Amino acid sequence: MDFAACQEQLRQNGDLIRQLVADITEAQAKLKPSPGDWSILEVLNHLYDEEREDFRQRLDYILHRPGEPWPPTDPQGWVTSRQYNARDLSSSLQNFLDERQKSLAWLASLDHPNLDQTETHPVMGDFQAGDMLGSWVVHDILHLRQLIELKHFLLETLVRPYDTRYAGEW
Repeated sequence: MDFAACQEQLRQNGDLIRQLVADITEAQAKLKPSPGDWSILEVLNHLYDEEREDFRQRLDYILHRPGEPWPPTDPQGWVTSRQYNARDLSSSLQNFLDERQKSLAWLASLDHPNLDQTETHPVMGDFQAGDMLGSWVVHDILHLRQLIELKHFLLETLVRPYDTRYAGEW
């Protein structure tokens, strides 16, 4: 695994997330394509909580606290229990970006981390530090795709009653 490249990807992903929501209004940030979907605001707050309570923390546990149980997380439940969609867009974005900077500083402070360090995950079985780091980078990409889909939804709404089929198949 290219540890430095993963760090750079996390940095770039943070920038991309910022750019994707730069022109979104508060009202747009709360819109959902359907009741079961997440809004942009919910995605941002999910990323914020995952940044501070999941990936960085759990990677630290694997590397520096082997055998200790991981604190529980509830990413799906937090969307409603923590009222993500009632939060402020600007603050939510800044919270995520600040937390990402903390993560990048922490990763930069690691001196040749043992990415082969293994923990036993209750669902996944043997799980290495490198698995966690790789999953962190890919988690961003999954939510970048989700944010792009939400932007597509907002743009389709914006141009109604006109048709965008000429642009190509979505």
